[in-house]
This record gives sequence, structure tokens and C-alpha cells, in this order.
Amino acid sequence: MKKVSWLTLAISVFMMSCNPTENNNQASAEAETETKKQFDFQWQTEQFADLRILRYQIPGWEKLSLQQKKLAYYLNMAGLAGRDIIYDQLYRHNLEIRKALENIVKNYQGEKDTNWEALTTYAKRVWFSNGIHHHYSHAKLEPGFEQSYLEQLLKETNTNLSVEAQAAIFNDQDMKGVSKDPDKDLVLASAVNFYEPGITEQEVLDFYQAMADSTDATPVSYGLNSKLVKENGKLVEKKWHLNGMYGSAIAEIIKWLEKAQAVAENEQQAKALGLLIEYYKTGDLETWDAYNIAWVQDTGSDVDYINSFIEVYHDPLGYKATYETVVQVKDLDASEKMAVIIDNIQYFEDQSPILDEHKKEEVVGVSYRMINVVGEAGATTPATPIGVNLPNSGWIREQHGSKSISLTNIEGAYENARGEGFLEEFAFTTEEVERAKKYGAISSKMHTALHEVVGHASGKTEPGKGDTKAILKNYYSTLEEARADLVALYFIMDEKLMELNLIDTMAVGKAEYDNYIRNGLMLQLRRLKPGEIIQEDHMRNRQLVAAWAFEMGQKDNVIERKTLDGKTYFVINDYDALRDIFGQQLKEIQRIKSQGDYEAGRALVEKYGVQVDADIHAEVLRRTEKLNIAPYAGFIQPIMKPIVDGDSLTDIEIEYPTDFTEQMLYYGENHSFL
Repeated sequence: MKKVSWLTLAISVFMMSCNPTENNNQASAEAETETKKQFDFQWQTEQFADLRILRYQIPGWEKLSLQQKKLAYYLNMAGLAGRDIIYDQLYRHNLEIRKALENIVKNYQGEKDTNWEALTTYAKRVWFSNGIHHHYSHAKLEPGFEQSYLEQLLKETNTNLSVEAQAAIFNDQDMKGVSKDPDKDLVLASAVNFYEPGITEQEVLDFYQAMADSTDATPVSYGLNSKLVKENGKLVEKKWHLNGMYGSAIAEIIKWLEKAQAVAENEQQAKALGLLIEYYKTGDLETWDAYNIAWVQDTGSDVDYINSFIEVYHDPLGYKATYETVVQVKDLDASEKMAVIIDNIQYFEDQSPILDEHKKEEVVGVSYRMINVVGEAGATTPATPIGVNLPNSGWIREQHGSKSISLTNIEGAYENARGEGFLEEFAFTTEEVERAKKYGAISSKMHTALHEVVGHASGKTEPGKGDTKAILKNYYSTLEEARADLVALYFIMDEKLMELNLIDTMAVGKAEYDNYIRNGLMLQLRRLKPGEIIQEDHMRNRQLVAAWAFEMGQKDNVIERKTLDGKTYFVINDYDALRDIFGQQLKEIQRIKSQGDYEAGRALVEKYGVQVDADIHAEVLRRTEKLNIAPYAGFIQPIMKPIVDGDSLTDIEIEYPTDFTEQMLYYGENHSFL
């Protein structure tokens, strides 16, 4: 039986306890209806390769006003208009390969044998990863069929695919989308399309370091929205804006953003959208900063969004951002319940174990919302985050604040679609299993909230250090995620959470500690193939924290490695001591970030976060194989269907598709502008 998420239950209780008695029956009926929708909904539609395809619901959509529905619809259409951009950003041949695969899948009428099954699986993996490199490991996807078979299909479906693009599918070139190997030239070893082939890491660093001014307290994000190429032997930026690179897609984005601006919920939201439109037109990074400040200051809108070139995880040097969008609706009840974190955010900063000189005297402008996603595009889909904190600019966060969100309906979908058996297989005691079942859902959500709201908003850079992101280079993202995780881990065992009525027992924190160590040292390794090292920043972060904590606590046996019936377990013997260890780790990682200590950051990540214990890895693969649950999951997006009466848009209805391939083909036909 599928379980209802803790949040649905919490909201139901909240509604019943905060409404007058005469409204209790209505609240109970609404909660019962919502619960039935969850039980009847098909959360998972298929599984292939190492992927599961899920769906999510949009609770409360029908309660939005027509203006709000229009706003969400226009923002979603703007997001989809830029869908092609992420494919081209991740590899220079991706778009051509994707379009060829789409034409083959739509038009091939021949025999559907095992080769065909391999090709369609490959096509779905390409759609899932937004290209031919794995969305998480960044390794080139293996086609599973011969080039001669592809050539046959191209001929039979009258599909064009260049010799270079065909070769890219099958050869041993460009094998890593993103390389984090410090012993290689990070740019030359990475296939991402942010740098023209042949440009070296040192050339990129010299180019952007020449722009940087360590005395500038409000630096722009150099290189964020451009590709670096050589013209007449000199490096130049090809900017992504209306009259530059990706201009045809950006023109469509602007068209829909202008429609959204016309139905904005308030003046501040309209102002922010206007600045975003201007940024897309000009590519000016000062306008981008002005937009982010205006966007952070819009805290009154119920319909909100993320849109543009945002995260730099796919750039090995951390300069260039991938295109992404999220359209969201505020979950009013749940956000109100969690607003107490914002109200007390200075407590967390003041009580943090980091050095006093690295603490913010005043944490400003932080907002936190629990939201329901209504649509995603670009780098956020099909694989989506469950929490976001933006903007990424350090000085904007320090001076103007940030927005943090938890993607409530995404978390709920993951929970409802989760497979059974991992907990029983990797937890050592019955007590650990029972604690996880009772408190695991709320502990995970509390960790996400503390990570996004407190973790990413905490700490400051030492004066005169400039942009430490540029100094820490390929280790910055791992260290930033580790820092945010450690803030969450440290404070989830703080009794202040009980005082604030966010939790009612410290067992919540213990459940999260169990889960974090179990996942960081073992479970997440099921995502890797034998012999692989860890490349992805979040995986590196989790193993770094867990492995370092295990080593730090060995003298006092804080975390004990046990073996029973040939199976390995990591068991926490002293939760308070582990919290102290997390505090020590947080202090050091904040120091590294505040001072831009590249060598110390590199040493930590390389020692604890990269290499994999081959024996443990083999054991994890063996123990999880029998459970038959793919390690990665992503989503089919709901469809917003406009209802028109004459020339008037009278409503926007939501449909929940069930076929991943159909949606990808539909997107290719209707939302392709490059």
C-alpha cells in the first residue's frame, strides 16, 4: 500500500486545528479527497536501464484564480521554449542526435526486435539526460546496438545525421561530459559545449582572472551566460541573448515572459520579470544581478518561478550556467508551518560552530517556501531537485538575501513511488528500521529545509578574498553542498527545533544521521558501475562528510563498521559525539570557503569524496540488485491545457500524461526553436 506523505497529513491536521469547529468537516473532507487522489494515482510508469519514470500531482491547482493560472501557463511556456538550449550546452552534437532519434522513433515501420528495443532505450536515456552523457555520472551513454543498425534506420526513415554526430555515439572520444579529475586538463577532458574544442583550462582561467577585481565587493558572475571560442587566435565570448547565441529560442522565451509580465501578481513581480526580459535581450550581467535582487525582494507572489542560466555544476571550472526553469505555486499552509525557521535564522547563525569572523552579523532577506511544482524545463527535468536556494551570487545573498524552496509535491511523489526493501537490507537493528519508518519522512524534509534555508544562507567570505568560487574552481560546488549539509546535520540534533515545534522528539535527528551515514558510505554507490570513481558534486559531498566523520570518530568508536552474515553495516554508537564531529567539519569547510583555501579543499575532496572502496561497492551492487529498483528517477511533466472561448482564455486545465516517449516526441515537435 502506498503511504501518504507526512506533509499531507501535517496539512490536514493544520487545517483542522486552525479553523473554527464548523469548518472541521469541510477540512476533513478535503483531506480525505486528497488522500484518495494519492492512493489512486499512478506514480511510476516504467523502468529501464538505471532509470525510473515517475509522475507528480499539482495539489490546489483548481483553487488558483484565472490570472494566476495564466501566469503559471505563460511562465511554463517560456521555460519550454528554451528546452533545446540545455541539449546544446551539454554537448555540441546533442541536438542533432536527439532530433535524429526522434525522427526514427516516430517513423520507423520495420521489425521491432531486440536491436529496436536497445535503440528506443537509448533514445529514452538521451531524453532523460538531455544528451548522450549520463545525467549524474557524466559518462557517455552506451548505445547497446551497432552503428550499422543505426545507419539502416537512418536510411529507412529518411533521417539525416552527420558523420561526426554518428561517430560521437560510438567512438571513445568525449567520454566524459564533465571531468573533475585534477590530474587532467579539466576543460579539454570535458565534453560540455561551454568551451570550443581545443581551448585549455589555463586559457580559461587566465581569461576570466584578467577580468576579476579582488577589490570589487559586488562582482558580476563572469562567464555565466556565454560560450568561450577563439576568433583569429584570441578568446572571445559568444553570449547567450536575443541577438547572440541561442537567439531564436530566447526570442520565444521573451515572448512568453512578456505575456507573464502582463498578468503578474504585483508590481514587484512585474519589475523582476521586466529585468529578466531585459537580461535576455542584452546578456548584460549587471542586469542579471539587478534582476536577482528584484526577484529576491518579491516575497508576496503565490505563483513564482526560476528561469534562465542558473547552476554551474556542469562547468568543470564553475563559470558557465545551464538553462533551467521551475514554475511553482506556494503551498500556503505548509509554508506558514515552516516559516518559524526564517523567524529564527539568526539563532542558527549565532550558534553555528564556525569561527566568529565567518559568521554573518545579520542574516538578511532570507525567505523559505514549501511549493508545489507545476512545470519544469531544461536542466531541472526529467531529474529534478527537491530543494533550491537562489541566487548563487555571494554578495547578493549577503546584502539582499535569498529564496529557499522545498519542492513539496516532488518529494511526495518520490515517497509514494519509492521501492521497498532498502531500509531492511542496510539497517543493522530493528530499532533503526522502526525509527526510519516512523521519522524518516519528516527527518528528510527537515534536513532539506535546514540545508536550503540555513545552510546556503550562512557564513561569509573574508574581506579582500574576492570570489572564492573562482579560487576553489572544480571543488567549489562539492564544498558548498557539504557545508549546507553539515549545517543541516548539526542543527537537526539541536533541541531548539523541539522548542520551535518543528519536531517533537530528537529521534528525528537520529533517523537522519542513520540515513545520511548509510547513504553516504554505502547506498549511493549503487549509482556507479564497477571501477568508477565519484564525479557528481552531491555524491562527492555525501561521501566526503560520511567517510571523514567515520575516520574522525574511529578512536571513540562513534561509527562502527560491523559485519553480519557476510553483510557490512555502519552503525552509529554515539549520536551526540557524531553531532560534535559534524560541527568540527562544518567549521573547517566554512574556513576553506571563507578564505578560498584551494589546497585544503582539494585535499579533503580527493581524500574522502572521490575514491570508492571496491569491495563495499561490489557488495552494495550485489545486495541491491535483487530489489530491482533503479537508482535514478525523473518525471513526466503535467500538461497545461488552455481552454479558449472565442478569443478569450477562460481556464487552464491540468492533464497528467503517462507515456514518457510520447511527451518527449511532443516536446520535440512543439517546443524546439534551435
